[in-house]
Amino acid sequence: MRENPKGDTTLRNQQFGNWQTTILGILLGILVIIGLNAFIIINPGQAGVISILGKARDGALLEGIHLKPPLISVIDVYDLTVQKFEVPAESSTKDLQNLSARFAINFRLDPSQVVEVRRKQGTLENIVSKIIAPQTQEAFKIAAAKRTVEEAITKRSELKEDFDNALGDRLDKYGIIVLDTSVVDLTFSPEFARAVEEKQIAEQRAQRAVYIAKEAEQEAQAEINRAKGKAEAQRLLAETLKAQGGQLVLQKEAIEAWKTGGAQMPKVLVMGDKSQSSVPFIFNLGNVPNQQ
Repeated sequence: MRENPKGDTTLRNQQFGNWQTTILGILLGILVIIGLNAFIIINPGQAGVISILGKARDGALLEGIHLKPPLISVIDVYDLTVQKFEVPAESSTKDLQNLSARFAINFRLDPSQVVEVRRKQGTLENIVSKIIAPQTQEAFKIAAAKRTVEEAITKRSELKEDFDNALGDRLDKYGIIVLDTSVVDLTFSPEFARAVEEKQIAEQRAQRAVYIAKEAEQEAQAEINRAKGKAEAQRLLAETLKAQGGQLVLQKEAIEAWKTGGAQMPKVLVMGDKSQSSVPFIFNLGNVPNQQ
C-alpha cells in the first residue's frame, strides 16, 4: 500500500496547531502573572518598602496603588497604626535599692523613616526585641537613678515623666514615635517592703501619741475654763448679795427650793426683818419636835 501524503500533512498541521495553542496559553499565563505582579495596593495605615534585586529603594509607598518591576522586586509592608507592647525593666535607685517595673508602650513607626527601618531593623519583631526593649531598660535606669525607691513610689508620675522623656529621645532616631507609656507594675525588694511597713507602723504610733497629747491638753484647758467660770460666778453672786436687793435673791432661791421639793414644808426657813440690809435668819425646821 502507498502512504497518503495528504493525510500526513494534515496530521502534522494539527500537531503544530496544538503546539501553537499550548505555547500561546503559556505566554498568556506568563503575561497574566507578570501583570498581577506589576502593581501593589497599599491599604490605609500601611507603608511599603520596595526592594529590587535585594536593594531597598528610597521613598516609602503610602496608601494607594503602585507599579513595581515584576518578578525582580519584593514589597515589605509595615503597619503604621498604633502598636502596644509590654516591656520589663530593672534598675537601682539613688539609695541603691532594686526596683523592677513593667511598662506598656504605645508607639508607631514614622512613615518618613520606614525605609531606614527596613534597612537597619527589618521586621517589627526585631524592632521590639532589638530596639525598644533595650532602650526601655536604659531609659528606666536614667529615671530611677534620680530618686530614692521611696520617692519612686510616692512620686510615680514624676518617675514616668522622666522615663517618657528619656525613652522618646532614644527611640526617635530609630524612626519610632512613642505615643504613650504606662507603668503596669512597680515592685521593690522584700527588705524594703518590710522597712516601709515598719515605718508606717511607727508613724501611726507617733500620730496616735500626738493625738492623745492634744486631747489631754484640750481637757486641761477645759478644766481651767470651767474653774474660771465657776470662780467668776461665785464672785458675781457675792457682789449681788452685797448689793441692795440681795435678800430678795435668797428668798427667791428658798422659794425655788420649796417648789423643787414638791411644795412641802421646807426644812430650812429663811426669815428677815423689813430692813433691806438685814442679814436673813436661817434655821432648820426639821429640828422642831412634833406636838401631839
